Amino acid sequence: MAEGVLSPGVNLEAFSQAIAAIQALRSSVTRVFDCLKDGMRNKETLEGREKGFVAAFQESLHSVSRDLGELERLSNLVGKPSENHPLHNSGLLSLDPVQDKTPLYSQLLQAYKWSNKLQYHAGLASGLLNQQSLKRSANQMGVSAKRRPKAQPTTLVLPPQYVDDVINRIDRMFPEMSIQLSRPNGTSAMLLVTLGKVLKVIVVMRSLFIDRTIVKGYNENVYTEDGKLDIWSKSNYQVFQKVTDHATTALLHYQLPQMPDVVVRSFMTWLRSYIKLFQAPCQRCGRFLQDGLPPTWRDFRTLEAFHDTCRQ
Repeated sequence: MAEGVLSPGVNLEAFSQAIAAIQALRSSVTRVFDCLKDGMRNKETLEGREKGFVAAFQESLHSVSRDLGELERLSNLVGKPSENHPLHNSGLLSLDPVQDKTPLYSQLLQAYKWSNKLQYHAGLASGLLNQQSLKRSANQMGVSAKRRPKAQPTTLVLPPQYVDDVINRIDRMFPEMSIQLSRPNGTSAMLLVTLGKVLKVIVVMRSLFIDRTIVKGYNENVYTEDGKLDIWSKSNYQVFQKVTDHATTALLHYQLPQMPDVVVRSFMTWLRSYIKLFQAPCQRCGRFLQDGLPPTWRDFRTLEAFHDTCRQ
């Protein structure tokens, strides 16, 4: 056995003798069990068998006691191991005889394993986030962010005349769509879009940014009692409630803050595809009605019609 395996405080000669003593003790214990297994044999009378069994059993127990005493003597000569335990003092917790009541060592190993997993996954997440180069990440919100001048949101303060020109150009692009612009509350614009004889859409805008849309039927009332556009009441028909939900989703899809006029034009182009709301079949199932409703979803890229469940 190489000396580098054990600490300098261990007596190698006594250590090898202790190993031999352990082997002798195991042999003695084996003889005890063999004696119990064989029982009283090879004797003519019952008294002779009992005496022979007791004598053999006592001799086996004496051998076990002798070998155990020798092992205890050698264990004192081996010496103490080094205090530099791989787990430091926590490794001594595994020697607790009441593990079922205080399983501290097993819990410590479990916590150590989870800590390693957490560190590994945190490293992977950090690498992925650094590759994305987020504009609002914690790495970029340091001192340099304070020194960098804030960009002025010029697109939020567009003049009303520019907004009117954009809406007029869009109105001329789609003959089957009429757009009425009003400003009941200052500079914010409100649009009433009438698409053929199919539906009406109330569009609430902040400069050229669309904040809210409400879709109603062509014959439904879109005004309040005082003559203003009703921007809160939803349609009485389920089909137009579905279209309102899809229009809200479209607002989240068409987002380009640097070019708000393109966003409004793209949204109006998507909205124009509902001119055949009750005439176009579903592009997946080919049916006109499903659960009593026509295809209310329009693809953002191809403008094809789908039922709400068929688009998945």
